[in-house]
Amino acid sequence: MENNNEQLSTKSKKKAMLSALEKSLGVVTTALRSTGVGRTAYYEWLKEDAEFKAKVDAVPDIALDFAESKLHKLIDDGIPSATIFYLKTKGKQRGYVERQEIEHNGTVSIDPIEWA
Repeated sequence: MENNNEQLSTKSKKKAMLSALEKSLGVVTTALRSTGVGRTAYYEWLKEDAEFKAKVDAVPDIALDFAESKLHKLIDDGIPSATIFYLKTKGKQRGYVERQEIEHNGTVSIDPIEWA
């Protein structure tokens, strides 16, 4: 009976930890503090529970989605630097790329190294 209660407790702690990780956008220390879960227990769960690990591994996508939504808000608000950043990173296939042109005259100069 006690083992069953421990399993339920661990299951609820894992659920709380996943929720806290999402809220903290993947910051483990913040999530640990808010749930009271110990760092050792957390890393043991990652090692021993493939389903839990898969859910934890998906948290960075949530953080990226959050950041992208903030970027889109800045674009919507008319912030030019946000629009430029978006086009440079997501619009490369359409030609929104900064290129650096370097001219070369064909000669190579090598200076010898003198050892003291």
